[in-house]
Amino acid sequence: MKRKIVSTVGALRRIFSALLFIAAAVTVVATITSLRAVGTNQKIEASKIAPWVLQKTANGKEAEFLVVLADQADLSGAKTLRTKAEKGRYVRDTLLAKTQVTQQPILQWLREHHVEHRSFYIVNLIWVKANRDVASALAARPDVLRVEGNPRVRNLEEPVPATESGAQPSALATVEQGITYTRAPEVWALGYTGQGIVVGGADTGYRWDHNALKNKYRGWDGTTASHDYNWHDSIHSGGGSCGADSAQPCDDNGHGTHTMGTAVGDDGGTNQVGMAPGAKWIGCRNMDQGNGTPASYLECFEFFLAPYPVGGTTAQGDSSKAPDITTNSWTCPAAEGCSPATLQAGVEAQRAAGIMMVVAAGNSGPNCSTISDPPAFYDAPYTIGALNNGTDTIASFSSRGPVIADGSNRLKPDLAAPGTNVRSSTRTSVSAYATLSGTSMATPHVAGAVALLWSARPSLRHDIFATEAVLNDSAVHILSNNCGVGAAVSPNYAYGYGRLDIKKAVDHLLLIGAVSSKVHGGAGSFDIPMPLAGEPAVECRESGGNHTIVFSFDNNIMSGNATVTSGVGSVSGSPTFSANTMTVNLTGIADVQKITVTLSGVTDTLAQVLPDTVVSLNMLVGDTNGNKAVNSSDVSQTKAQSGQTVGATNFREDVAMNGSINSSDVGLVKSRSGSSVP
Repeated sequence: MKRKIVSTVGALRRIFSALLFIAAAVTVVATITSLRAVGTNQKIEASKIAPWVLQKTANGKEAEFLVVLADQADLSGAKTLRTKAEKGRYVRDTLLAKTQVTQQPILQWLREHHVEHRSFYIVNLIWVKANRDVASALAARPDVLRVEGNPRVRNLEEPVPATESGAQPSALATVEQGITYTRAPEVWALGYTGQGIVVGGADTGYRWDHNALKNKYRGWDGTTASHDYNWHDSIHSGGGSCGADSAQPCDDNGHGTHTMGTAVGDDGGTNQVGMAPGAKWIGCRNMDQGNGTPASYLECFEFFLAPYPVGGTTAQGDSSKAPDITTNSWTCPAAEGCSPATLQAGVEAQRAAGIMMVVAAGNSGPNCSTISDPPAFYDAPYTIGALNNGTDTIASFSSRGPVIADGSNRLKPDLAAPGTNVRSSTRTSVSAYATLSGTSMATPHVAGAVALLWSARPSLRHDIFATEAVLNDSAVHILSNNCGVGAAVSPNYAYGYGRLDIKKAVDHLLLIGAVSSKVHGGAGSFDIPMPLAGEPAVECRESGGNHTIVFSFDNNIMSGNATVTSGVGSVSGSPTFSANTMTVNLTGIADVQKITVTLSGVTDTLAQVLPDTVVSLNMLVGDTNGNKAVNSSDVSQTKAQSGQTVGATNFREDVAMNGSINSSDVGLVKSRSGSSVP
């Protein structure tokens, strides 16, 4: 019997063909997937990675870049706080908390991949030095908003070269021309020299022992120097003659020593070069021989927000040691790779903390819309143009508005100050002086002027909005249609609101207080103070919709008007005036609302007119603890005071204002329980 043999050749051929087909199909799918991935990466690179980073990381090269996170801190709560100490602490703590929550996954990834990096908190971002693959991987993350460059930017190209002189001014006036022209000596004569105010400078560094600066340095006590909390160096390599990470203030260029001299300098003899010789200064070097980076600028922002010891870290930062004002004579040009928004949140954080940031407009004039680089074109800082010294004509190099870099058409500069042939201290010796020109020189005139204003008018300290309004209103208004159309006007895009006049600013009529005043029967009158900035107070007393507000000013008042401009109610009759007060009666004021009263045309005995000013007050009967809600705690608080004599510490519990705290007050509070205002 023959066995039937079955051939396997055909079967093997069929299996092999099938495997080839599968392999080919897998190759095609992999290729398509790869192409899709490439396309996705290209889209991410185009949308989230700055062109500068793409250029600098081409062909496998490494570059420094900034990884900006999508989740940024909300600092709006700082507006409700009244003191600089509260604002500074809140801003620092809020920013740090945000970075601690959001940066950890990225920091862990960077550590695992052995990528050089450094965390920042004033803007929620991370500095990274790496190649394109790392940049692309980070940009692909949903928690990353964008990847921006950290270019090395050349900053110091002043229109007029420096000339140096020895200690004696050789036929120059003892007080420099720009100081006199802006009327600082007239403020000194009133006893205000900037005492109690600290100016922070971010620049090329500072020769701290210069005769005009040494006694003004916060770190000098007359015998020894302590640089902790008073000096920081954000230059970690290079550094010219100062080297890197200088442990004491050092200037590798001279520009910084010059600008700080204009702000506060005075050698006690024949060189009165500064606006506020009674102020103190601290410093941060943000440029290496005139070259800065966004990271070095941000590092100085962090130091000013909460200074820390030399060689320390931001974790040791103390916001109570922050300067009051900073002077900034530098820019970060987009043409050199700076992204327009990189520094914006850092600038806004300083303002939220109550630090007034004064910045140079730049030296790209006379063309229009040349205020085009950060931080000059941002809304938050006070931007300064340059005048020809001793005149009210704009310097040809001074950059102009309007701002079109961000599409805002914003008015800039804000103000103008002397900026040509400005003589001030320089670094070559403790007695050397130099003459420079630029908006860099105009800027510290204004920073020093703010120090004078805040020493003379403490009510304005750290109220940046009100300070700007006073400076703008008191400026010598210079009409111009430069970069505008039609008739010459003020403010304008060349001079802003005009030339700095610090004497007029100090003399400016100010609203210094307001109270909601009521009579509590035989117990007398008691006032609820109304903050002029921040969160409004709460009026908790029941008076049938009738209220009396007393406004106080820094000079005697002759006339003025008041109007309820938001909320239900109106002014009853005309205001009355007594010495430096103005009393306004309100009627028909509804409960459970916020009202706003606008003062207009208020004029003092010197014929100075207060700019239109608004003051708000929350109306909420029964809110004895003033937290904008009536609840059981208010009831308990009123019960606890029942039977007590009405006085300064418990008058709010006398809700019915009959001069005693009793069951009727408790019942009134109970009846309003559950009410609140936003």
